[in-house]
Amino acid sequence: MWEELRPLGRDSSSGGYRRFAWTGADTDCRAWFRAQAEARGLAYELDRNGNQWAWLGATGHQDVAPGEAVVTGSHLDSVPDGGAFDGPLGVVSSFAALDELRGRGAEPTRPLAIVNFGDEEGARFGLACVGSRLSAGALTAEAAHRLRDGDGVTLPQAMERAGHDPEAIGPDPERLATIGAFVELHVEQGRALDLSGDPVGIASAIWPHGRWRFDFRGEANHAGTTRLEDRRDPMLSYAATVLAAREQARLTGALATFGKVSVEPNGVNAIPSLVRGWLDARAAGQDTLDTVITGIERAAAERAARDGVDLDVVRESFTPVVEFQHALRDELGALLGKKSERPVPVLGTGAGHDAGILSATVPTAMLFVRNPTGVSHSPAEAAAEDDCVAGVTALADVLEGLACR
Repeated sequence: MWEELRPLGRDSSSGGYRRFAWTGADTDCRAWFRAQAEARGLAYELDRNGNQWAWLGATGHQDVAPGEAVVTGSHLDSVPDGGAFDGPLGVVSSFAALDELRGRGAEPTRPLAIVNFGDEEGARFGLACVGSRLSAGALTAEAAHRLRDGDGVTLPQAMERAGHDPEAIGPDPERLATIGAFVELHVEQGRALDLSGDPVGIASAIWPHGRWRFDFRGEANHAGTTRLEDRRDPMLSYAATVLAAREQARLTGALATFGKVSVEPNGVNAIPSLVRGWLDARAAGQDTLDTVITGIERAAAERAARDGVDLDVVRESFTPVVEFQHALRDELGALLGKKSERPVPVLGTGAGHDAGILSATVPTAMLFVRNPTGVSHSPAEAAAEDDCVAGVTALADVLEGLACR
């Protein structure tokens, strides 16, 4: 499975993946998912928001009583030039765990489903977890219809071009009501497991995090003739804000990153008229995150005023702290502890996931697989084969305990 999926959406020049929502690469990944489901005799279902489901013990969610289904899965899309493991490891491991259960002769007594949530990374339209947000009602259809990519293509237009009806998108409470437990396996995006020497861990919580857009508006002019004191250069304001974000993060123990920027008119010999930068900020607690954002905005405003530049700050997305359900988390720990000589580590994460979005609606939990370098959202992202196998075994143990009673 891994080898079949590996070349899909991979860029030959960077070695990274460009599996953006509702593009050809995304279509190829979706075809791969459906083929895996049908090869195992699973009932395939595409929901109103473009999320893919593969059911064992049911022909679809309509056959499942409230709270009965055990669901696992993740996503197949990527960030720009992302790694091979973020998302796909969870989907591949889900199918492999089902194969493991069948190899053990385990008979599920509850409906079991594998899901591929669409547009988790938000690389194309700027909002993460679109598929799960829509299903959970955390994103309205009206707001989703306003999303645009860098070329001005709206989400509905992109969905329609890919053969999906955009008019159907919206909350899916009946489907989510069938889920009694959702367990997402994911490569760890950090080195906690590598440092502790454990191949697999359990998530405790997801830090509060969000994305903010900073628009610095100055005055375009000639780079070779305009005196420094006559300039209204938004690039200076932006650069100072990037440094301020790093300092605020350092002082508070948070994380703050300007990872995307657009410049107008974007000429080498032109002073910009607009510099637009996107901030990703995360912290272990809400108070800390608020302090970081307030500090960055204050620094940006002070520098913009000094440079004669106008500033607008827009919060584009936000996810509050997610504390995974303790009962389900503890149950995972008990199930995995039966085969372990020591307790399975429980760790928090600053990365967002579909499991975090769904946690407000259904019981959710996460398993992490060791990442020896901690690198993620990069072609250098990696996990050892033995650790991936350990993750599959752990997921199979969890699914057997939850669905095969």
